[in-house]
Amino acid sequence: MEESTRKDVYDLVYEAVRPELFMKATASRVSGSGGTVAIRGDSTWDVPEPELTLVLNVHGEIVGYTVGNDVSSRSIEGENPLYLPQAKMYSGCAGLGPWIALTSEVTDPNDLAIRLTIDRAGTVHFEDQTSTAQIHRTFDDLRSYLFRHNSFPHGVFLMTGTGIIPPPEFTLEDGDIVRIAIDGIGTLHNPVVRLTN
Repeated sequence: MEESTRKDVYDLVYEAVRPELFMKATASRVSGSGGTVAIRGDSTWDVPEPELTLVLNVHGEIVGYTVGNDVSSRSIEGENPLYLPQAKMYSGCAGLGPWIALTSEVTDPNDLAIRLTIDRAGTVHFEDQTSTAQIHRTFDDLRSYLFRHNSFPHGVFLMTGTGIIPPPEFTLEDGDIVRIAIDGIGTLHNPVVRLTN
């Protein structure tokens, strides 16, 4: 049997001119630092995705940065890419914080270390790090596409994508503590809870 040379949907979107943008959460679905983030009760494989998050004003200008946790259900997304909204948007699907660092306070947002640590039962269960230098899209490209034919009368938070994806054998569990630190911005920490139907 020959291996397929056809690219999958993720390769295609990664290489495309237009970036992948989706609605992550409304304010009621987001927790600040110290608040809980959630994993779905109907999911079997869940991961945090640590991301530099741009704070954009009504005009699409970057006015600050914060730390984002894009909690995602890999099992639901893996069933069908069209299930991405269900895998990404639900109660407790995101963490933001601990505060907003103004653009004047961050020397080079394109070269910040990002560290992810997941504590389970008092021990480090998973940790990894990356850098904002590894972000595939430019911030200008992301914000430009977000503001095309869209208005945000109160501004908007824009997560920039993750460079850390835990291995397939890892999944978040109820009671885990997720810590995401970005140099020059701060550390976001959220306990994890499993939602029930």
